[in-house]
Amino acid sequence: MNAPKLVKLRTSSDMPDVASRAVQHVDGTLDWVGMGDIRQPIDIRDGSAVHSVDARVQVYVDLADAQAKGIHMSRLYLILDEHAATRPLSCAGLKLLLASLLQSHSGLSGQAFVEFAFDYFLRRRALVTEHAGWNSYPVAIRGTVVDGEVRTELHIGVWYSSTCPASAALARQLVQRRFERDFGTRGEVRAAEMQAWLGTEDAIAGTPHAQRSIARLRVRLHDTLAAFPITALVDAAEETLATPVQTAVKREDEQEFARLNAANLMFCEDAGRRLKAMLNARADVVDFHVRVEHHESLHAHDAVSVFVKGVKGGYRPVP
Repeated sequence: MNAPKLVKLRTSSDMPDVASRAVQHVDGTLDWVGMGDIRQPIDIRDGSAVHSVDARVQVYVDLADAQAKGIHMSRLYLILDEHAATRPLSCAGLKLLLASLLQSHSGLSGQAFVEFAFDYFLRRRALVTEHAGWNSYPVAIRGTVVDGEVRTELHIGVWYSSTCPASAALARQLVQRRFERDFGTRGEVRAAEMQAWLGTEDAIAGTPHAQRSIARLRVRLHDTLAAFPITALVDAAEETLATPVQTAVKREDEQEFARLNAANLMFCEDAGRRLKAMLNARADVVDFHVRVEHHESLHAHDAVSVFVKGVKGGYRPVP
C-alpha cells in the first residue's frame, strides 16, 4: 500500500493579506475604522470594588495613511480580549489599552477610541423596611486619544420620580374648593372631624401628576483617578434628586416615597439645577454634559433640560 501524503499546513506568511496591499483606485484617510457591538465579559474597578459586567464594546483607530487599504481589525480584537482577560478595567488600564491599540497600528493610525457599554446592577435598600432589591443603571466608559490627548469619560443614567409643581398647586386648589363646599357654611370645624374628612377619597379632589424621569450624566474624569467612580456618582445623583426609583416596596416604603415626592416637587429645570450644583462641586469631574428627561404623564412628549459645565474646549450644550 502507498503511504498517505502528508499535507503541509500553511503559515500566516503563506496566506494572502489583502488589507496590506496599496489602494488601487481612490485613496484617502478615514476618521474611524474598527468594530462595534463586540460582546465582551469584563471586570470593572469601581472605587475599591470590582464588578463583573457583560459589555457591548466599540473599538476604533483612524486610517491616517491615505495609501493603506485598511487597518488590522484582528489586532484590535485580540488586544481588547487580552486586556479584558488579564486585569480589571481601571482608569489607568483604559489608558494602557488605548496605547496598545495605537502601538499595534504604528505608522497607520494616530487616534484611538474604545467604549464599554453595559447595565450596572447595584443593591438598593428600601426606604423604610429592611427589604432590598437590584436596580439597573445604563453605564458606558469611553476612552479616546486624539492629537495625543487622552480623555476618559463616564456615562451614567439615573432613574427617578418627578412630581410637577404646577400640578401640585392645582391639586391643592381643588382640595381647598372641596373643603369650602363641605365646610364653607360652618363657622368652626372640630379637629377630629377634619382629620376624618381628610382620610376620605372625597376630600382629595385632585392629585398632582408625576412621571418616571432620567438624568443622563456624561462626565469627563480627572486624569489622576485610579478607579471609575460609578457607584459614588450614582449615589450622589440619587441623593441630590431625592426621589430615585425603588426596588422592593412595602406600604411603609411607598408612603415614604410619596412623602419624598411631595417634599421635592421638580420641573426638569429644578432637577437640572440640582445636578449642576452637585457636579460643579466634585473634584473628580473635569467637565460634564447632562440631559434631564421627564417622561410626561400629562403630555405625549417629554420635558427636557440640557446643560454643560462651560469649560473652554469642553462639552457643547447640544441636546
